[in-house]
Amino acid sequence: MQVQQATNSLPAVARSFTTRPWSCAMQMHKPIASPVSILTSGRSQLTTLPPLSLYVHFPWCLKKCPYCDFNSHEYRGNGQFPETAYLDALCADLEAALPLIWGRRIYTIFIGGGTPSLMSAAGVDRLLSDIRARLPLDAHAEITLEANPGTFETEKFAQFRQSGINRLSIGIQSFNDAHLGALGRVHNATQARHAVEIAHHTFGNFNLDLMFGLPNQSITALCTDIDTAIACAPPHLSLYQLTIEPNTWFARYPPALTHDDATATMQDEIRGRTHASGYTHYEVSAYARPGHHARHNLNYWQFGDYLGIGAGAHSKLSFSDRIIRQIRHKHPAAYIRQCQAGTPVQEEQTLDAKTLSFEFMLCALRLPAGFAVADFTGRTGLPISAIEAPLLQAESRQLITRNHQTIAPTPLGQRFLSDLQALFL
Repeated sequence: MQVQQATNSLPAVARSFTTRPWSCAMQMHKPIASPVSILTSGRSQLTTLPPLSLYVHFPWCLKKCPYCDFNSHEYRGNGQFPETAYLDALCADLEAALPLIWGRRIYTIFIGGGTPSLMSAAGVDRLLSDIRARLPLDAHAEITLEANPGTFETEKFAQFRQSGINRLSIGIQSFNDAHLGALGRVHNATQARHAVEIAHHTFGNFNLDLMFGLPNQSITALCTDIDTAIACAPPHLSLYQLTIEPNTWFARYPPALTHDDATATMQDEIRGRTHASGYTHYEVSAYARPGHHARHNLNYWQFGDYLGIGAGAHSKLSFSDRIIRQIRHKHPAAYIRQCQAGTPVQEEQTLDAKTLSFEFMLCALRLPAGFAVADFTGRTGLPISAIEAPLLQAESRQLITRNHQTIAPTPLGQRFLSDLQALFL
């Protein structure tokens, strides 16, 4: 996992700053330097389009986790997982979207879910072949596959690597068997360590997802998890606080979560231990060794573009005179039918100025380093004066620092990020 692409609506990104981003994908690029003019009609005109990423959603899991509100469906091996039909639908979906992105290069691909590592090696190979045949990929494109430790097979993952997957995101969540059981995970700590070994040997570049604030988790247990993860030497770590989301098993039967004071101490321990081990805290829930920032997720936070294909996937696409958001049909069977009919998109809207301002700040403020003032205009087509009032309020509350070049959350703003983001709503 990890924002990172939307199987939920965008407001999912507005959740507590330590929760997992919606599953999408991207790469880093230089800020847009070209000027942007504002049309008299009130709509913006972008003279340069942002980087473009591709998100592919795979909606099946071995088991639905009680905390998960993503578009995932339990697969029991009884015919509910029609791989060929779904790959056909993804291909049709991509072809239908091509006129919206003609001539644009793809810089990152993120295959999320669900548990896309359930796919066969042949299925992943076909998926990437279908994508390459239709889209120009950057020569150094980051191509990430989400994987569950309970699905790791040495030979199959070697074939994934040969097909072009060059980064894994592994849903460890914990190295403690009791906590894994409480989270409803299908793997145990031994399988988690085995998955890390395969990732090191076959890929080199990978992320470990962990959660904190778990039921009955002590600070000592959290520190043991973090130290174990760091000892695995992953190039990238994502650490998310467990929260209760609507329409989940935990929402119906809520566990006793860790007290706020304890989770604050946990966050301090996470920051201190990762920093001491050479990881840079570059996004509220992300820590990386030099050169291993998640380029796909960074494209989200920097308000880049992404095309999302697959059941329930979200897209954000920019044009010279507008920015649109799309949502695909959510249920896998309905999605397959709609793709066969040539209508994979269920909803589409053009974002207005207020929505653009809020969504940009919602994303950009997740980055401790902040953002270039010019990027606000470059990515939204709006003048920075459009958000001057909430900027003044945030500054007066010491939640941000700013000058004529950069705006960034202060340490206080990072700790109370949800409050800071709400000022721009």
